[in-house]
Amino acid sequence: MILGRVALGAALAWGTYAWGAHLLTPACVWRGGRAQRRVALTFDDGPDPTWTPRVLDLLRARGVRGSFFVVGARAARAPEVVRRMAGEGHEVASHGWSHRSLWLCGPRRTAEEVGRSHELLTALTGCAPRHFRPPWGMVNAALFLALRRHGQRCVFWSVQPEGRRPAPAEAQARRVLARAHPGAIVDLHDAEGTPRAPERLLAALPVMLDGLRAAGYDLVTVAELLA
Repeated sequence: MILGRVALGAALAWGTYAWGAHLLTPACVWRGGRAQRRVALTFDDGPDPTWTPRVLDLLRARGVRGSFFVVGARAARAPEVVRRMAGEGHEVASHGWSHRSLWLCGPRRTAEEVGRSHELLTALTGCAPRHFRPPWGMVNAALFLALRRHGQRCVFWSVQPEGRRPAPAEAQARRVLARAHPGAIVDLHDAEGTPRAPERLLAALPVMLDGLRAAGYDLVTVAELLA
């Protein structure tokens, strides 16, 4: 009986720490202001040494800047790609150190996930990242203390054309163009979380870029969108 109560109490405490922390997410950023027709394209899970440079090539050819939420451990293995992002005017933001779900991280591990990525990206780009996106959008109570310590804001998204289930390139482009709105933050993936995600992104991205511009949207970074 006592052990059962202890287990129940521990489960409730962990549930409050992990899932209950989502009660704090209304204070996070989900979209920008509606006054101007501006959209921010964001790219998660990279840098991928093969696919991310191809995404950068495509953005450069069309004169578009985006925000890359990079995984610290992957950035450490491809530092030249991160430096290229910054050098071409893209925003380099944090997606944590290991892409581990924060639901599975205690306070110490959470602080490490935020802090290690923050330090590396600052060293690589010469500029401290201002924004953080939790892997899979999962937060815990310790995250908000860690972000405050490093001066970062938690950024989610208002348009996501592909989640955990793969979506064909045509469907992704169609969803972005149909759901775009002033202040939209679009969540895309330039590395493989979902199988072959960057391959589908490269096929969809030109249609997205051309379609958004044809609809009168300016394509900006998250930092510009929220300025």
